[in-house]
Amino acid sequence: MAAVSDPVDLGAAWRSARPEPRPTRFHQVHGANIRVDLSGTRATRVESFAHGVCFSREPLAPGQVFLVEIEEKELGWCGHLRLGLTALDPATLASVPEFSLPDLVSLGHTWVFAITRHHNRVPREDRPEAEALAPSRPPALLVEPYLCIEQFRIPRDRLVGRSRPGLYSHLLDQLYELNVLPPTARRSRLGVLFCPRPDGTADMHIIINGEDMGPSARGLPAAQPLYAVVDVFASTKSVRLVQLEYGLPSLQTLCRLVIQRSVVHRLAIDGLHLPKGLKDFCKYE
Repeated sequence: MAAVSDPVDLGAAWRSARPEPRPTRFHQVHGANIRVDLSGTRATRVESFAHGVCFSREPLAPGQVFLVEIEEKELGWCGHLRLGLTALDPATLASVPEFSLPDLVSLGHTWVFAITRHHNRVPREDRPEAEALAPSRPPALLVEPYLCIEQFRIPRDRLVGRSRPGLYSHLLDQLYELNVLPPTARRSRLGVLFCPRPDGTADMHIIINGEDMGPSARGLPAAQPLYAVVDVFASTKSVRLVQLEYGLPSLQTLCRLVIQRSVVHRLAIDGLHLPKGLKDFCKYE
């Protein structure tokens, strides 16, 4: 087992701490074919390909990422997960629409997009349109500890999907980190957040495996509560929520970072003299 020679500067990655928002959960109001587990963190479509619309239990805080990982896929359907925000309170809906697109969007105050690599990106008036055609990938994607989106710095550690531990997991993990796999592949992590602007509006951003796809919608009402929308549609069958740490990291997270950066790949963690719970946390989270 070889160790990484570069020193690990954990302090630099967490110097700009901010208050920790509440953990994200799925709302008890959801599509007819959705089942949410008791923890409120896993949503599964149990039949058909539609009626899979889910919401966040509470409005998102500015800069808070509603992050889901695709756990299960279902063959035989065309189309993938859809993601966005709504200013509609799910508890006030007479019924949850069958589809997020176009049904929920047609109710107004809702911004939802199908997840694609070349996501709809809205340019600002003071920037050339060509600049908005494709997001700029950070040159140090593999080592940069933060994802910077407008005024927010988000720890990148858990934004990126990870393969199941196995013979080729160390190779697959690099593909997630480079964001070259299909955006709706199993184990991909997809997030949505909003960033307030000085004029009282907000920009909506979608994140695919740690990469910002750019502002996909502008002019959202920042003063109104904004709920996340996840449509577990067609070939996407089950998703789970991934929690992020925005303030000071936990001791468990710091230990995980040191261990992960000190081994060749995750299979080597099994050979370490560590408690099984910590090994599992390092391999699976």
